[in-house]
Amino acid sequence: MGTLKGFPNPAMVRHAQRWLSRRAPHATISAINLAVPDLPPTVKGMNDILPPEVSKWQFVEEKARSVLESFAYRELRTPILEYTPLFVRSVGEDTEVVEKQMYTFTDRDGQSVSMRPEGTACAVRAYIVRSQWTREPVTRWYYLGPMFRHERAQRGRLRQFHQVGAEVFGLAAPTVDAELIAMLVALLAEMGIKSSDLEVAVNTLGEPEERASYREALRGYFSNHLDKLDEGSRQRLQTNPLRILDSKDPDIQALASNAPVLLDVLGDASKQHFEAVRGHLSALGVQSVVDTKLVRGLDYYTGTIFELKAKAGDLGAQNTLCGGGRYDRLVSSLGGPEVPAIGFGLGIERVLLALAEPAEEFEPVLALFIAVLGEKAQAWALPVAHRLRLQGVRTEFEHRTASLKSQLKRADALKARLALIVGDNELQSGKLVLRDLATRQQHEVTEAELEGKIRQLVDF
Repeated sequence: MGTLKGFPNPAMVRHAQRWLSRRAPHATISAINLAVPDLPPTVKGMNDILPPEVSKWQFVEEKARSVLESFAYRELRTPILEYTPLFVRSVGEDTEVVEKQMYTFTDRDGQSVSMRPEGTACAVRAYIVRSQWTREPVTRWYYLGPMFRHERAQRGRLRQFHQVGAEVFGLAAPTVDAELIAMLVALLAEMGIKSSDLEVAVNTLGEPEERASYREALRGYFSNHLDKLDEGSRQRLQTNPLRILDSKDPDIQALASNAPVLLDVLGDASKQHFEAVRGHLSALGVQSVVDTKLVRGLDYYTGTIFELKAKAGDLGAQNTLCGGGRYDRLVSSLGGPEVPAIGFGLGIERVLLALAEPAEEFEPVLALFIAVLGEKAQAWALPVAHRLRLQGVRTEFEHRTASLKSQLKRADALKARLALIVGDNELQSGKLVLRDLATRQQHEVTEAELEGKIRQLVDF
């Protein structure tokens, strides 16, 4: 890799030299100079989120919190690092996530730890550690935060990606399955993605005992077409043939279209639960389609599974906005009691791509820019700006010495609604000039009238 412009910069080199000289006083000059190698701006697939884009993120996050809390979910925060066996046991040793995608390393205590690739396992671990079932019969948790998978970085699929997730523990009824899916449709509508622009795909995986016979039926089918399977599908044929149904290869998808269907081999209880879910979804105004090839990528799912896909927006092939399902055996498999549970994960980056509006439209209004002319004006205006800010008036204050023209040009660039112009003449007369930068009208106000006039002119 060639030297990237600006990397390393002299300040970084000097800092590294001082640090290394303290830690390793006998290090050679060449070792000290190598302490700051040529670095890319960020790790591949892990992006900075800067203004104005961050305002669009905040909009999505605030809408998610609002809807989830109206459904009585409470926020959970778990560590980014967990001991690796948690994910091996929950997500599945033979899944692509565990085999190829997890960021796993040995810490200084000699323990294998991993950066969380998904949120459900962490929530279940917290549920068990707290013996949450002894505190309440039903637990509803939600969370927001980064997840990490070493995938091929592409549009809508990053190595550090962000999710809104939620889990419900303690409910087995089909009504909660439908409630959760309908909540997601409403949540996305609040964010600006209409239900008519969504496809709600549902399926059921039945119980593990039912899937065992289905796996054998799939093995028999795909074994008769070994010459049409790619290397990855041949490996999955031995470990978990259901994962072949999730292949993105068009040739494998065509082959899978004639494979046995799980719904055909499920018992009556599983079928009745699934039909009840679909009936409750209809009653809630949610149209769903049965996708018999939908299997999801994690081993802990049982019963109802679902995905919500965008039919509009700038997503291309990566059009799944969120997915989830039941995992009624996961709590007990990790050492807790038998507790039914269901949850989902929603990709924030995917939702952002589905929202057509530019990020600038989500930025909060800058109500006031204070342009000052001279030291006296600056000294007078500083406490005025402070008081306005404490009253919730979003205000920018010019600390630099600049001409009025230059300051107003900056106010326009910041898209300020109003500019307060303060100079010696204004201080002497007691009449301040408040300029509406949208209409170019000017208003004379006293200091006492200032806040009221701002609130009259700007819709907060």
